[in-house]
Amino acid sequence: MSGQRSFAGPSVLDEQGLALGLAPALTPQGFDQDPSFFTGFAVRPIVLARGLLTLADITASRYFQYTPSSQRDPVLTANGDRLRAECFSACNSVYARLDLLAPGFDGGDIAHGTTNVDLGPDIRALLAGLGRAELLRLRVGSDGLHAATPAAQASERPVNMPDRWVRALGNLAEGHRALAPALELGAADARALLAEVPAASAAGKTLWLTPARSGLRLGTRPTPTGISLPGPHRLSAAKRLLTHVRGAALYTGDAGSLAVEFRLPDARLTLGLTAEAWQGHSGEGALLGQLAAPERLADAELLGALLAFEPVIDLGRLQRESGLSAERATGALAVLAASGRVGWDLHDGAHFHRELPDHPERATRDQPRLVRARRLVAAGLVRATGPGEWTVTGDGGSSDATVRTGAGSASCSCTWFLRHGSGRGPCAHLLAVQLTTRETHA
Repeated sequence: MSGQRSFAGPSVLDEQGLALGLAPALTPQGFDQDPSFFTGFAVRPIVLARGLLTLADITASRYFQYTPSSQRDPVLTANGDRLRAECFSACNSVYARLDLLAPGFDGGDIAHGTTNVDLGPDIRALLAGLGRAELLRLRVGSDGLHAATPAAQASERPVNMPDRWVRALGNLAEGHRALAPALELGAADARALLAEVPAASAAGKTLWLTPARSGLRLGTRPTPTGISLPGPHRLSAAKRLLTHVRGAALYTGDAGSLAVEFRLPDARLTLGLTAEAWQGHSGEGALLGQLAAPERLADAELLGALLAFEPVIDLGRLQRESGLSAERATGALAVLAASGRVGWDLHDGAHFHRELPDHPERATRDQPRLVRARRLVAAGLVRATGPGEWTVTGDGGSSDATVRTGAGSASCSCTWFLRHGSGRGPCAHLLAVQLTTRETHA
């Protein structure tokens, strides 16, 4: 199917164990039809099982006007020191990543690569029924992810990965890079927060988190020192892990989006929420400013060749080996993020390498505002009308727009900017002015 990625085989549950179907993987050595990521034992199998079930719940939920979905196939990346499983909700307003750290595994080495995992209904039923004392031996490779304890039989059909996830991964990386630590919670407060979260099908009210001497205070009304949590029902899937939570951290930004990181034994669960439940990550437009620079694609190709599935990308090393400035290297990573090739880890405060099969030119192809901005510039419809002021002549029957820049801010008179401001990235007219300004100074 166009725009989607197929699995090499189905998931299987038989007397030999649990097998999750994996797609062919991209590894440091290239494309591998027979990937092998890990063989060993889970130190805390119940945390691993409930963590995967949490991701399955999220990717199967549409939180805006709640509707269940059949999509349950997180992206799996092996980074040498951890396994990362990532997914989006069906509405794209929730991003989830489960980081399974090396101390959580015993008797095996984590390799490198990226692939997809199929979590079908029978597989989820098995994980949900796993006992606390059961030993869980894992083998992750092209023939599945095998567990040692089940005694039933089941087979799941192959599934595909949505193309829109790639766009969302790019916007998410840039959006999370702009978030800052806002609140640290101990185990008791983190569990109290999760206990207060309504069901996934509840109305999307805003919850306010206010630090207090006696601990975290939760309410539905704004407070001077409070942090708003829009649509708290979008955290409901994490309740599966309530008893395992050892703490949490909240990260917030100017655009209203935020992320919550739950600390687990030898693992972390990160949930990223858009400012509104109806707003998806794939429509954020956070990357547009970075992608507008003409040299970005060439820089991204150069940096992409230097990546080696690092769990924490060393920007300084990339600068030294590529000869790029910090600004150009950061911009190149943004382009790689747009193709799904790098992500952002809030806990480490750094990019990490994942690899998805894609073409670098999709970074700009999938950005209609940027495509329109380039068309406006090519048609000569952008002209300066005064210091820091520009007029962009309307195209296709649209009205003229006035763009004003200066003092670290920019505005536009178009309807799109009046509705969204800068919270969802620049409008096409602002991008056209940026492109024109860069051409003038080139």
